[in-house]
Amino acid sequence: MQINQLKNRLKIGLLSLLLPLNGPSLMAQSTATPTLETIAEFGKHQPIGLGVSQENRIFVTFPKNPDAYDYGLAEIIKGERRPYPNAEWNKWDSLKAQTRFINVQALFVDQTNTLWVLDPASPAGQRAIPEGIKLVKINLETNQIEKVYRFTDLPRERTALNDVQVDSRQQVAYLSDPGRAAIVVLDLNSGMSRTVLENDKSTKADPNFVLTIEGKEVRDSRSNPFRSNVNGIALTHDFRYLYFRPITQTKLYRIETKYLTDTGLSPAELASHVEVVGETGVSHGMIADKVGNVYLTDSPDKSIRYVTPDGQLKTLVQDDRLLWPDSFGISTDGYLYVTAAQIQRTRRYNNGTDRVDYPFRLYRVKLPD
Repeated sequence: MQINQLKNRLKIGLLSLLLPLNGPSLMAQSTATPTLETIAEFGKHQPIGLGVSQENRIFVTFPKNPDAYDYGLAEIIKGERRPYPNAEWNKWDSLKAQTRFINVQALFVDQTNTLWVLDPASPAGQRAIPEGIKLVKINLETNQIEKVYRFTDLPRERTALNDVQVDSRQQVAYLSDPGRAAIVVLDLNSGMSRTVLENDKSTKADPNFVLTIEGKEVRDSRSNPFRSNVNGIALTHDFRYLYFRPITQTKLYRIETKYLTDTGLSPAELASHVEVVGETGVSHGMIADKVGNVYLTDSPDKSIRYVTPDGQLKTLVQDDRLLWPDSFGISTDGYLYVTAAQIQRTRRYNNGTDRVDYPFRLYRVKLPD
């Protein structure tokens, strides 16, 4: 174990003894580990975002990589990728940024069984194409696009939207924006958005934290460490809490949505309502289930953990195949689906050498009883 990794783990252990009193403490417990199943293989097509419908249809996003691209959004049917909602939206044509997927990132299926597709429009790590930034609403009964949100009221040259959750009751979407270390609150009726918690301690990465996976610091060719501000977010099924956190920080936070939608609160007043849930280590994606568990990916430990409603931190599964577990989806037959993006093994973080264990895969694991 490298010195930095040891320091980070000691830091997590010490900080867990000093948690603030405004959030439930986490008591780490282990459970019987279920089996991780391979559901689909994608060759060199890297899976990122994931959504599972109420009929257990599976949707996966793939970055616009010049070395391996055909579909930005695909439905997985009998293990095979099919362009969704059609081939036209998946064509490689950035000149038609408003009617093409530029670089689809995240998916979310809301409680009305509507698919939401977030396209930050930043292909292959490049700057975003402002006119291509969009949130697409798709009717899963008709497979037709119903509405496209463009975020024209955001500073689109600086924004870098990453994840989305939708409150179908209040018609509000919550989006993480690691580019500005902020949460975006989008009114789905008016199309107007607000930026909140920008540069708050809960949305900013720890500048001293260096992500270490498989005994190696995750750094690019210029030796810059991987770093991400607020990234994964999860909305509870009762729409009460939004959970969120940066990747390169070790705490999990939450806030009641009634505060996020209160336009009368000052930035300081809003920040005062952020709760520290506890120390959970490194995590990328997250999702909440119907009983209130919040699932967290964990790339250093190659595992999936979850925080129970009573504040316990448990391990659902640990498996060496969980190489940068990224995004989640939950099926109605009791499974948690997860993509493995292997970002730490890509050329960018290995001095130009491709260390990915092909093929890329999609997995699932049984939810806890």
